[in-house]
Amino acid sequence: MSFERDQQGSLKVGRRAFVGALGLAVAGFAAAAETEEPLHVDPSAVRFVDSLPPYVPGGKVSGTISLWGHGSFKHDFLGKLLGAWIDGFQRHQAEVQFENRMYGTASAIGALFTGAGNLAILGEEINPAAAAAFQRAKRYPPTGIQIATGSLDVSFFDYAHMVFVHAGNPIRRLTVAQLEAVFGTEHKLGPDNIRTWDQLGLSVKWHGRRIQPYSWKVDEDFGLFFRAAVLGGSHRWNVDVKEFAHVTRSDGSVYEHGAQILDTLANDRFGIAISNVRYANPQVKALALASQEGGPYYRATPENLISQKYPLTRIIPAFIDRVPGEPVDPKLREFLRYILSREGQQALVTHSGYLPLSADAIREQLEKLV
Repeated sequence: MSFERDQQGSLKVGRRAFVGALGLAVAGFAAAAETEEPLHVDPSAVRFVDSLPPYVPGGKVSGTISLWGHGSFKHDFLGKLLGAWIDGFQRHQAEVQFENRMYGTASAIGALFTGAGNLAILGEEINPAAAAAFQRAKRYPPTGIQIATGSLDVSFFDYAHMVFVHAGNPIRRLTVAQLEAVFGTEHKLGPDNIRTWDQLGLSVKWHGRRIQPYSWKVDEDFGLFFRAAVLGGSHRWNVDVKEFAHVTRSDGSVYEHGAQILDTLANDRFGIAISNVRYANPQVKALALASQEGGPYYRATPENLISQKYPLTRIIPAFIDRVPGEPVDPKLREFLRYILSREGQQALVTHSGYLPLSADAIREQLEKLV
């Protein structure tokens, strides 16, 4: 099954204009990445998905599914995965056709509420501004269905946020409330802000030493996730936070923000940083995190991400336009059921950098489709 990647003559004029404008707006989304890294298939994820129930059609369906979401004209991040999903699904539902307009996450929710598309597959959690735009247009929120778990450390597949300190720092773990007190200003989860290391229990030479926080840009997608997951949605970050963005070197290579952050932390004994293990060096160490005081504390591992026990796990959603009180469009319901089946999650593990959902999460998502 080959995808249609150009403009479709069957679309109405208004939709065509929307398609063209948004396509151009997001075409440069992944311009920083000239080559795609090889994907590592996690053996534990493969064993897990093999135990999931297979797809059993809930009835014959037909029509066209117009896909919008993670990708660009330059980088087809989900091309192999979508191809596997569509080929597998059409063995059961041959009368469903597909249009592929994966122009970028930024275009997906707009396509949904204008009617240009009917299934949005995002590359990250929904942007609050996009959710608000849908709400204004439709007078109800979009319906979100979890379809995958973000990766441990694969670029462009929503790798996990991790918190690092200098290797010489004795601290080993933190709670989300402590993170909020360090990186935020409104101390929503605790009585006070935390600005010195002795406030986190360190003593002697650490007493009175000011904590220096490092982060990616606080107003871009990575920062927006941390803001939602840790700061309670607050945009009031600690004024001491030093932000990093990708830098293009003179030879055209990219010095990624996560690498800059941990390279800087390597030379700062009193720093704390948000980054990912893909950028780690011997001078830094990742901390275990807990959602509540007293634990349990978890490290970012494939198992802890799939189970969603790690507090900063990323979740990949799909969104549909479902009028409250009305049933899900049958063709969308069946395709989403396929994605959440053994075959769909096997394809996810084989053809993307994502991790599968847990069996419990899958059951919760299937209940939304009833």
